[in-house]
This record gives sequence, structure tokens and C-alpha cells, in this order.
Amino acid sequence: MTRVRDLSEEQILERILPLLPRGSATLLGPGDDAAVLAAPDGRFVVSTDVLVEDRHFRARWSTGYDVGRRAAAQNLADIAAMGARPTALVTSLVVPGDTDVEWVTGLARGLADGCAPAGAGAVGGDLSGGPCLVVSVTVHGDLEGRPPVLRSGARPGDVVAHAGVRGWSAAGLALLEAGLVKEPPSPVPLEVSEGVLLEDAWERLVSAHLRPEPPLAAGVAAAEAGATAMLDLSDGLLRDAGRLAAASGVRIDFDAGAFPADREELRSAARAVAAASGLGDPGWGPGRSDVDGVLDGWIWGGGEDHGLLATFPADVPLPAGWSAVGRVLDAQAGSAGAPAVTIGGAEPDVGPGWDHFRA
Repeated sequence: MTRVRDLSEEQILERILPLLPRGSATLLGPGDDAAVLAAPDGRFVVSTDVLVEDRHFRARWSTGYDVGRRAAAQNLADIAAMGARPTALVTSLVVPGDTDVEWVTGLARGLADGCAPAGAGAVGGDLSGGPCLVVSVTVHGDLEGRPPVLRSGARPGDVVAHAGVRGWSAAGLALLEAGLVKEPPSPVPLEVSEGVLLEDAWERLVSAHLRPEPPLAAGVAAAEAGATAMLDLSDGLLRDAGRLAAASGVRIDFDAGAFPADREELRSAARAVAAASGLGDPGWGPGRSDVDGVLDGWIWGGGEDHGLLATFPADVPLPAGWSAVGRVLDAQAGSAGAPAVTIGGAEPDVGPGWDHFRA
């Protein structure tokens, strides 16, 4: 095994740089002090995000490739949420000296594959030693002549719509934390009702956590269709919807029966996690079952799926890949002090989602 400390910075970069995509907007790639990108629109959309070991990923079940895919996904999704097309990203990597070089080259491959759906380039960055793995990405995007779609444009009467999956990443993480998946992403082959193997469903959920696939094209499609507001769902549906509601000065009411396909996809994992948590058989008894509680936690509070939430005028047909999940109401609708986000008109009874400083 070759470790990072066995090579010079130049030797590590010689292994990384050939793996990175150039991207169509790149005029000058890695090799000089900075890259040069085309900006035909005259504006750049810019965002940055960071992943810290044992805070955003765990090396015991995330490979370098997984972290590269995740780093690309969460940054590209931010650009898509503005209605822009991602063009290029730069990556800063802090890595302990005893790290296997294959982890670092895997990260580069993950970045490349994560950029591929958008045609974005990975055009350089920085490399440093440090006590733990840290990956910081800055991403650029092109509005292509369109106005950016902000969080602040939602208006009463708009339709609330969603693109992507809901609760999958949270379910995958729960399977990993419960020890139900021993060698990700291949789960333990247990049978459930109707003879369905858990393997296929669980693998999709674990993969969704390790390597999220945001609906990047849906962001541009929403902008072109006239979306009034939009954001990336990274910290949970309720928390992020609350941010959109606050920015727009409105209230968002979700349909109580939203996301039926996601609930069906998650159900077998919810049963297993509920049983592993000592909640008993979640399928027994009338009324709200334990599995319903697990599902609601994943759907409404789970983060890191990096789907998109947007609002559209009621008379605008939703673009492909988008589904109506609620409506925008006047902030004063309902009783005084009504919450900014409700489900079926009622205050949610699940946690609000991820908070970096309270988790």
C-alpha cells in the first residue's frame, strides 16, 4: 500500500490530474496558478461546500470514490437550484499522511463521475496535509442568459413542486448505522413479505446516501418553465422549505399524502430499522405505526438527497421530473402564529432536519 506520506505533492498531483474532466467551459485547466473559464453570459454563479470526516462522511463505509461523488453532487445541486448549468469546480483536499493514495485517486474518479451528467470540469484546487480528511469544493455555473431563480420569489397561490427522491439518503444512513448493511453497498440478503429480497431496495438506499444523484437538469428546466423560487434540499425538507418560506414571506403547506413512491421504496428498510431499534413489529396495531414514524422522519426531516424544491405559478405546466407536493399560502393564512411550514394544514410532528451546530 502506498500512502500519501510516501509521495511528494507533485507525485500525488501527477496521479490525480489526469483523472479530472476538463469541461466545455474550461479555457485553461490545471497546471498554472489558476484556471481560466469562459463566461459567455457575463455572470458567474458561485457556491462552495465542505465535507469533514466523521461530520459529513465516515471513512469506515465511504470510499474516496464515494466522497468524490458526494462532494460533486452537493455542490452541483446548489448551482442547479439557481436555475444555472454547472460548468466547473475546484477542490481543496486536506489529507492525513497515512491515507492510502488509492483513496485520493478514488476521490478524483468520484469527482469526475459526479461531474459527468452536467458536463462540468474539475479544473484544479489545492492539496494539504492535516489531521483529518477534509474536502472543500467551489463550483461555478452559467445562467445562459436567464435570471437566477431565488428563494425569495414564491407567491401565494403558487404550486410547490419537488424533483428527485425523498428520504433515501436518510434511510441509507440509518441502515448503515443500525449495522444492517455490513459491506456497503451490498446489504444482508434477508427476505421480507411477498418474497421480495431486501438486497435491491437497500442497495439503492445506501447508494443514495453514499453517492447522491441530484436532478441537475431539473433546475434549468424549472427556470425555463418560470419557477418563482427554488432551492436545493440538503438539510431536510421541512428545514429547507422553512428557509424558502422565510425568504419569500409566505407559508408552505405540503400535501399529507405527498411522496407515495418514495414511501413505498423506503418501507422495507423502515421495518428493518424499526425492529433493530427495539420498536417491535411496526406492522402491528391500529393507527400510526412505528414504521410510519420512521418513514415520516426520513421523508420530512432527512437530508442529503439533494433534490430540488421549487414553486411555480398555478397555471404553469410542471416540467418533466417535477411533481406537485403542496401549495404556497399567504403568511397570515390560518391562526395567528401559524408555522411557516405545515403538512395537510397541521404543524409537523417530526424533527425539522439537520443543523450543523446542533446535530
